Amino acid sequence: MGLHFDDPWERYSRQILFSGIGREGQKKLARARVAVVGVGALGTAVANHLARAGVGFIRLIDRDFVERSNLQRQMLFDEADAEGLLPKAIAAREKLTAINRTIAVEAVVDHLSAENAEALLTDVDLILDGTDNFHVRYLINDVSVKYGIPWVHGAVVRARGMHAFFRPPKTPCYRCLLPEPPEGGETCDTVGIIGPVVDVIASLEAAAALKWLVGAEDKIPTALVDLDLWENAYASIDISRAKNPNCPACGMRRFEFLDERRGELTASFLCGRNAVQVKAPGTIDFDAVRRRWAALGQLRETEHLLRLEYEGLVLTLFRDGRLIVQGTADVHRAERIYAELVGR
Repeated sequence: MGLHFDDPWERYSRQILFSGIGREGQKKLARARVAVVGVGALGTAVANHLARAGVGFIRLIDRDFVERSNLQRQMLFDEADAEGLLPKAIAAREKLTAINRTIAVEAVVDHLSAENAEALLTDVDLILDGTDNFHVRYLINDVSVKYGIPWVHGAVVRARGMHAFFRPPKTPCYRCLLPEPPEGGETCDTVGIIGPVVDVIASLEAAAALKWLVGAEDKIPTALVDLDLWENAYASIDISRAKNPNCPACGMRRFEFLDERRGELTASFLCGRNAVQVKAPGTIDFDAVRRRWAALGQLRETEHLLRLEYEGLVLTLFRDGRLIVQGTADVHRAERIYAELVGR
């Protein structure tokens, strides 16, 4: 193809040689915008594929910070990230920028909520699911249905993974398949996970993303993939006829997760983490909190957060006002601590 070392497309030469993409497809990828919700195991692997493929803009959305227990499966992170308590979105952005300086990577250190979902997800061509949170998936689905933006679903736990591509109204939406969020359920923190299943599902997500972004929609199956690498089981379930006219989202256009009450203190149990996240509307006086916490015990401060041990708990406060209280599942206790130590 006459590609040379100084050719701006040389980086993607092998991908351009692939007939499904070619030079025109590569140009489409360069113009594409995607959002990755959740920058943990799946999110880092998906974002890694898309950054190397030359997707022009990648927004990384994650509320958490890197811990040592993440390193077994969250492929973009290293020990320095965990020791530095780096927010996952920040750490991933640094790695991806080092991999490919020709693309734009935006880091959003926040929890996807009814307050910010439309602002963060409606200016992209595609949304990719890297979360382990059912509530957030329903929020993504509401945005997808309301604005006609497709999204790629992925989920992993133990050695099992699931994947599907949703493009309502042409396909069923996520809520057609799962009308209400399930109670409880297994998580990586309760039953564990092996790294290889992350790569398999992330690769399926990334491949679906590439197909959509280059215009090869006909190559995307309307199926739910369910596999178990340990048991050597694989199933592809046709969901093309699963569209439900009574679906609250795509059938009745009720966006219940987007329309949740806003502007109030919110607290949510982080499943499997023995932790609660608390957030109040508006901003906080971060410096005032830092001075208050410094008088309570040994305080650790980074550019992005404060960490304090208090009442046998570990408190992590982000600059956007989110507090993660580790060591309890008691939402009311977490709210009390927020009121006492963060306040308004």
